[in-house]
Amino acid sequence: MDNPGNDTPERYPARDRFAQGAQYIAGRLAEGTSGRTHTVVDPATGAGVLTCRLAGPDDVDAAVAAARAAFPGWAGATPGERSEALHRFAAVLAERAEEFARAESLQCGKPLKLTREFDVPGTVDNTAFFAGAARHLQGRSAGEYSGDHTSYIRREPIGVVGSVAPWNYPLQMAAWKILPAIAAGNTIVLKPAEITPLTSLLFARAATEAGLPDGVVNIVTGTGKEAGEHLVGHPDVAMTSFTGSTAVGRRVAEIATATVKRLHLELGGKAPFVVFDDADLDAAVHGAVAGALINSGQDCTAATRAYVQRPLYEAFVERTAALMETVRLGDPFAPGTDLGPLVSHAQRDRVAAVVDRARSYARVVTGGEAPQGELKDGAYYRPTLITGAAQDSEAVQAEIFGPVLVVLPFDSDDEGIRLANDTPYGLAASAWTRDVYRAGRATREVQAGCVWINDHIPIVSEMPHGGYKASGFGKDMSAYSFEEYTQLKHVMFDNTAAVRKDWHRTVFGDR
Repeated sequence: MDNPGNDTPERYPARDRFAQGAQYIAGRLAEGTSGRTHTVVDPATGAGVLTCRLAGPDDVDAAVAAARAAFPGWAGATPGERSEALHRFAAVLAERAEEFARAESLQCGKPLKLTREFDVPGTVDNTAFFAGAARHLQGRSAGEYSGDHTSYIRREPIGVVGSVAPWNYPLQMAAWKILPAIAAGNTIVLKPAEITPLTSLLFARAATEAGLPDGVVNIVTGTGKEAGEHLVGHPDVAMTSFTGSTAVGRRVAEIATATVKRLHLELGGKAPFVVFDDADLDAAVHGAVAGALINSGQDCTAATRAYVQRPLYEAFVERTAALMETVRLGDPFAPGTDLGPLVSHAQRDRVAAVVDRARSYARVVTGGEAPQGELKDGAYYRPTLITGAAQDSEAVQAEIFGPVLVVLPFDSDDEGIRLANDTPYGLAASAWTRDVYRAGRATREVQAGCVWINDHIPIVSEMPHGGYKASGFGKDMSAYSFEEYTQLKHVMFDNTAAVRKDWHRTVFGDR
């Protein structure tokens, strides 16, 4: 990697840790061989941080070969040995928490207080959780279901996992993909987004420092078209895990099914935020602003569609707009910043284009513009509230992935739930009510992998994350995720020679 000249040690003092390359293969940093480069940009300033030499197919082949070579030894380790290694890994991550927090803020534009309090602690907790899960690679107890035969179920690792992670939560997405895979005894090659590779590389180096064998965790930094597709289609990759848009997920599925791989897809979202007329209005307003603006709205579970029952609608719009206007945009490293920039100027422009098109059919109540002044060079966009959009409009149906909340009214409970379900997506949702029966109905009838009641966004390592419908299939986090990175084997013992002889006689007669 090259330093393009923006020497900012106070923003990221450990940049020299990437001086030797953007690939991490068999326990070592290396440069990519594709001949292409990409400059990681600080989205708060527009300044270049590091220039990466990107991976090509040869680098992917080398990473997969390293993972394949490491697989027999890692899969053959006892669950206790893998657990101990992951506990050491968690300790290294905790020791390096500030370095990870600053690197994540730098490449993504997240406020440092968010990466310090959410992204990094969550990653350490995930690591500790899967350290415990590694000891529970369990099948089923023996059973005698066929005469004198005894059966039992083995749960085994799959092999080399090829994963592709997005740019919105680079550290956590790397953890969500790497940890359950290696806890179960697999080895992995992860391709992070080329615009946000820093914390994935740090994560892999921390795994080596914790004593995980070379080749268990490998990182290839390249484009989706060149490195990503080659990884997904690689014949020695036994499972593919992808997080990203539904459109790209379809392409991943097409490539992966050609070689009949195990497939795990966590795709787009358009989370509804349903406010019934008995809800605590103040709590709902604060929940909507926090849920819509988390990570500058670049979250597939972010609150994007607020459906508010008619008696509360006007007050909800007024108070939500007023609260949004108090949100402080600023430098991610400044302690008073509530909202940082989007991940890139290109992403900011995509969000702005959706909002600009919405002006022709809806009302932009607040926001809807990039700030000027000191923030003009960054990829900032003001928190935006839209009303008056039709249910079938782009602003309601499309995943915007920015700090934009659309608010629509509804009348009956039936209508509120119908509208909540009326998109192709089904990743997450929330319902706001004091009525236990309304809450119970929402949890039953809203089609989403997670339904929060009187809250929006919180996640814990013990509970699964994953969607319905076009939001994909498969779970991240939790024991359910751990099991997805295993395969089941039925083992059957013939307990007596006599039984075997009788079976042969049945098939072949007396011979």
